[in-house]
Amino acid sequence: MLLRDSLQQDVIASVRKSLTFDISYQRIKPDISSFIAVTSTLPLKNLEDWERLIGGEISSSLYRYSLKHEITERHQVGSLRWMDICNADGFRRERALKSLSGAAPNRFLFALAVRKLNDWVPQVRAAARDALTLIAEATDPELIVDVLFITLPYWNSWGRMGDIEKEVLVKVLLTKNVAGVLKNRLLASTSGPAATLFVQAGCKGVLDDYLSEIAEKSVQPSLRAKAYRCLLERKFVWAEGMAWQWVDKVHGIRRRVPVLKERVISTESPLIDNLRRATFDRSPRVRRIAGEIIIKEWDNIGDEAFRLASILASDTSPSVAERGRYALADSEKRS
Repeated sequence: MLLRDSLQQDVIASVRKSLTFDISYQRIKPDISSFIAVTSTLPLKNLEDWERLIGGEISSSLYRYSLKHEITERHQVGSLRWMDICNADGFRRERALKSLSGAAPNRFLFALAVRKLNDWVPQVRAAARDALTLIAEATDPELIVDVLFITLPYWNSWGRMGDIEKEVLVKVLLTKNVAGVLKNRLLASTSGPAATLFVQAGCKGVLDDYLSEIAEKSVQPSLRAKAYRCLLERKFVWAEGMAWQWVDKVHGIRRRVPVLKERVISTESPLIDNLRRATFDRSPRVRRIAGEIIIKEWDNIGDEAFRLASILASDTSPSVAERGRYALADSEKRS
């Protein structure tokens, strides 16, 4: 478990403190304020390990307390709410999600609620779908985007999460406030999975209104390259799962390849304007894409194609210059 020892002890102590009950009318009423305070300091990493730690401590604390105070089944434990979404008991996870309302107390707990969309119990996933829609409406968009940066790049690997669960996150993304914050975060991101997140959000149409701005102003070259490709090809292309492809049927040789899907987009900016900007982008990764599009769309670009290809042919990057020279040579063959 890759968790910091000091943070582990803080979390364990907060769970134990929250589960120091006062028994009133045979109902145990926990106070989880200390748990919420401690989880506000936790990083959005190793979420599965944190969830396992919290769930295990809940079970052991309840067991120790029941032995010490001779608690029987007639003493019902009141809802632990945000803490109970880590409970090993699926019924309690479901009940906890159904009891949640208002804004998420912190980004860590919102991330745990998002993880319930991939819970192994169908009833818990259903409760998570309903809960997240309500919680997101009241939660700070900055907090939501913090969590989406961690979860969206990997949601296709969540085997129990189906299309209906994904639509819940898409609905959250499509809200104007969240989409705007996500766009700003993408623009300013200097490292991390910004390009992957762009594709995951873009395939659902979340970022269509911001494509030109992302292509021009993003700090990460890989992100600008993806945005320019979308603008120039007028479509989003993404991988969704893997499939087997035969290499040699006679010898039974095959390989796994990504299953590509695409979505056509409409953009008001003309092809030639986007192509000019891509040609003069500061990253050779973007300029290479400009060269590819010039080769592919030469007949549709007009007289500007020769000028842009000539600029690329003299580029300091060998891979960019190669595309420019190829475009010029190919145009001579056509003429």
